Amino acid sequence: MTSTEPAGSDPAPRPKRRTFTSEYKLRVVAEYDAAPRNEKGAVLCRERLYHSHVKEWRTARDAGAVKNLVDRRTSPARTKKSAAEVEKEKLRQQVARLEKDLARNKAALEVMGKASALLEMISESAD
Repeated sequence: MTSTEPAGSDPAPRPKRRTFTSEYKLRVVAEYDAAPRNEKGAVLCRERLYHSHVKEWRTARDAGAVKNLVDRRTSPARTKKSAAEVEKEKLRQQVARLEKDLARNKAALEVMGKASALLEMISESAD
């Protein structure tokens, strides 16, 4: 049997991450909290959610941070950094890494200098 598609290709489209509005999150938390103890799982199952979703959304609601209920990873309101800001951040990280390496190398050279001086002192006293 021959196939028209290559063996390694996947015909299914890549799934997209679900996004939830603030109103939806508040509605689900209220419904979950109002549900009797033995029906809370049914709410989660119907909405295809985990308890951790409700727990996180409830914490944000109770803290008065309704604006934090927007998922910043997938929100279209997510601001993009400019190319200059991205480059600046990369350079800051590189400078921090190089300063750390420099401090480590200075410490190693100091130890090596002391060890060399100690070996010279030992070899001179042995002569």
